[in-house]
Amino acid sequence: MKSFIQEFKDFAIKGNMIDMAIGIVIGTAFNRVVDVLVKKVIMPPLSFLTKDVQLSEQKYILRAASEKVSEIAIGYGELIEVIIDFGIIAFTIFIVIKIMNRFRNKAEDPTNIEEKTPKNIELLANMEKLLKEQNKILRKDKE
Repeated sequence: MKSFIQEFKDFAIKGNMIDMAIGIVIGTAFNRVVDVLVKKVIMPPLSFLTKDVQLSEQKYILRAASEKVSEIAIGYGELIEVIIDFGIIAFTIFIVIKIMNRFRNKAEDPTNIEEKTPKNIELLANMEKLLKEQNKILRKDKE
């Protein structure tokens, strides 16, 4: 049984931790880009079309503020902005994964001569061919 420290070393050395850290840094930066895109590019024209209504400031007031109590309100406008952020991020991730899957499928296809097939996929494809041939021979022997 491996020790916890040895497992962590294996994890870090194999690059998983570095890949994850890079993904987190890029994701954080991308989140900021999308946030600015929504607040500074998408929302101003939307505000202009809705006669200067700032969507992020829209709320449903449950209790108005007075001298003794503060306002209680449901801020639905900011929620709409966050949903737009989420939609843009989700769509972008979908497109990136779709492109990555296309490249991976191309690279893993042993019949595709344009892309160099990784050795492990090539070996599995050869094993599959051999097993099919072996099954044909075994079926003929039974008959």
